[in-house]
Amino acid sequence: MSDLKPTHWDVSNVFPGLESEVFQAAIVEADQSIERLMTFFQKNLKPLSLETDDEQLNVQIGAYLDQLNETLTLQGKINAYLYAFISTDSYNKLALRILSEFEQITLKTNKQDISFQTWLSQFSDRIDKIITYGGTVQSHAFNLKETIHYSKFLMSEQEEGLAAELNLSGANAWEKLQGTLTSQLTVDFEMDGEVKKMPAPALTNLRAHPDEDVRRRGYEAELKAWKTIEEPLASAMNGIKGSVITLNKHRGRDDALHSALDAARIDRDTLDAMLSAMEDSFSMFRKYFRAKAKRFGQEQLPWWNLFAPVGKTDTVFSFGDARDFIVENFGKFSPDLASYAKYAFDHNWIDAEPREGKRGGAFCMEIPGIGESRILCNFDGSFDQLSTIAHELGHGFHNDCKIKAGRTRLQKRTPMTMAETASIMCETIVGNAALDMVTNPQEELAILENMIVGDSQVIVDIYSRFLFEKEVFERREKAELSADELNDIMVRAQKATYGDGLDEKYLQKYMWTWKPHYYSADLSFYNFPYTFGLLFGIGLYAIYQQRGAAFIPEYVNLLASTGLDNAADLAARFGINIRDKSFWDDSIKVIEKRVNRYLEL
Repeated sequence: MSDLKPTHWDVSNVFPGLESEVFQAAIVEADQSIERLMTFFQKNLKPLSLETDDEQLNVQIGAYLDQLNETLTLQGKINAYLYAFISTDSYNKLALRILSEFEQITLKTNKQDISFQTWLSQFSDRIDKIITYGGTVQSHAFNLKETIHYSKFLMSEQEEGLAAELNLSGANAWEKLQGTLTSQLTVDFEMDGEVKKMPAPALTNLRAHPDEDVRRRGYEAELKAWKTIEEPLASAMNGIKGSVITLNKHRGRDDALHSALDAARIDRDTLDAMLSAMEDSFSMFRKYFRAKAKRFGQEQLPWWNLFAPVGKTDTVFSFGDARDFIVENFGKFSPDLASYAKYAFDHNWIDAEPREGKRGGAFCMEIPGIGESRILCNFDGSFDQLSTIAHELGHGFHNDCKIKAGRTRLQKRTPMTMAETASIMCETIVGNAALDMVTNPQEELAILENMIVGDSQVIVDIYSRFLFEKEVFERREKAELSADELNDIMVRAQKATYGDGLDEKYLQKYMWTWKPHYYSADLSFYNFPYTFGLLFGIGLYAIYQQRGAAFIPEYVNLLASTGLDNAADLAARFGINIRDKSFWDDSIKVIEKRVNRYLEL
């Protein structure tokens, strides 16, 4: 067993420190960069009109995009650096203050983006001709056409500017409040005869503890803990959803789902096909839930047993063991993927230790300008957390593919639907590797359990979150919602998807409190893209199994291109029709095989 301890990420190569002269100079340069961009727009683009010839438009738009990419790269680098401190230590007042100041700079960028969208829209009928003159404009053709599409849903330039300013003290402030409250929440919890102060992420990790008494007490402690902050979180939810509803009305959007589909780069036919396949799978998942309940002598699962380990494995991974397992099995898929993962581990790109003030869950963020990413997780030695690291490394590898392909900041913008492609692939690789190594049925059962509970979360639970958010938006349009009402909506959504698989007396009514995606005005209906990613990733893995090594170059090219096209056209490269329900059904059949094997054991 490797004695490598869970690491903290190292960002010292990004900037020397929050108070360093280099970092302060970068902030000044970021401000000057956006000022230069705004000046260029006023002098070189604003005077151009419908009388201007297409070649001249191409040259000036291209020059603007080049400057914009430089501006966005530097701003992204600074923002990621600040978030590296805030996400791991919400008590860091210096980082929080600098972020608040820096947001005034990014506000200028948001306003300038609106000005450019409004200006560009007048050339919507000529954009195809302008693109033919090549250069930066041609390489950013998709981005420009998407910008024109988004311009259809803008208020006046003055109104959009005001909305961007108000966002800092409105929805953005509510989002920060949720992050602060949930990251600083601690609970006194008795473990092994000793009462310990436990941060919320560590408390939620108890859902997978091997002792049912600990899981049950953890569940009860969660309910009590979330109860203490439910009112401010309800206020945050109301503030954010209210802002989204108001802005969507003034922008001419049908609803919040309309903008979410655009952001995901899919259409309603695709979403409806996927949702229909998900609904059809509920009966299969309920068989799994009931079978799992029987293993605990229960007819239906209480929430505290939903994530309980089943089967038996003596394997508890040290952080070093997790590293070795991931790197070795990534190597069987692609040496480049293994090399990337090893480099990330060796250079402390992963912040793995749970601690007070650190945010729960996991994510990966690119640090623009230096060609690197950083990964946050809360490692506890379980295979589930090993799988989480593999998942996030997939995101990092995805970033790396775009970086190596020389994509600009604009060309890297990937919708959540396609952003999960590499992460699901990596998760599948380690899951299948674990199954291949089992030596007895109990080990196989334990691995299958981990995989299926993950599948159920991304299909069954995410559908419940979709239903929850849909009703919240519908009701928030009429009035604010109390914490009790949000709890009620959450419970009914869980009943609708989990059905008789779970014991309705013991559901998790506070699921809405700690999921950060509900609290972002820019990420309405953030949930369904995860399901898209899971099922699309499974579909791609099936193609890999058929084609072997020949699949890898096309796959890497796909990852490098996810910011250059919509999801349907990218999928079509592999002969996949995402508007056809049968594709989603086929991916779910792969999961059904796991469930059937689980039922046999």
